[in-house]
Amino acid sequence: MELMNQETIFAGRLEQLVQTAKEQGNCISEEQLREAVADLLTEDSQFALVKDYLKQRNIGIGEPASPEDYLSEEEIDYLDGYLKQLAELPEATEGEKEAVTLSAMAGDVDARNRLIQLFLPQVVEISRLYAGQGVFLEDLIGEGNVALTLGVTMLSAFEHAAEAQGMLCRTIMNAMEEFIAENAEEAKKSRKMVERINKVADSANELAEELHRKVTVEELMKETGMSRRVIEDAVRMSGNKIEAIAE
Repeated sequence: MELMNQETIFAGRLEQLVQTAKEQGNCISEEQLREAVADLLTEDSQFALVKDYLKQRNIGIGEPASPEDYLSEEEIDYLDGYLKQLAELPEATEGEKEAVTLSAMAGDVDARNRLIQLFLPQVVEISRLYAGQGVFLEDLIGEGNVALTLGVTMLSAFEHAAEAQGMLCRTIMNAMEEFIAENAEEAKKSRKMVERINKVADSANELAEELHRKVTVEELMKETGMSRRVIEDAVRMSGNKIEAIAE
């Protein structure tokens, strides 16, 4: 097996493990793990690396990961308070939940509002699957609740309550995944911006030390080969706080 093909297969297996874990409450068994990657890994140290990777994704091996392992104290306090609020809402049996779902599918506004209430705890459970990935739990739940509110208005295309409920769960999950991806992209842009500012600032400081004075943009351009736009953008993004560059 070519190395590139093996790496592609391994990455696919890991992603499938993550997906399976989500379907099982963010947990997989040791047996499932070994069955998935045993033919690609030969040493226990390699299995340990895979376990570390899964742990970083908040996935437990044999039992679900404890919230304390991936939630901050602030998030745990928020979750406790929010769950207490949800506990005050009237509960429903599975039969009642199905009846409410069917009425919501038929367009009943009161049923839609009741269905939102019934799914709020489900949003919390789903948020646990995505917690610890660079966004706050409160924001994940907020995104999930918005998706739920929109989702209950799109149930008329389904024939069975189970299908409609499955769609709501997928809609909530998709919203959280998109939110995480958007935040990851913003974080990436922020890191690049900081790196650019630091590069310009470091170059300006070095040149200023050599000249024993502040430097001009033109001098920095000549010394580093950076364009005027790159330098001026870095100065602007820093809030004009690159002191080694003369105004």
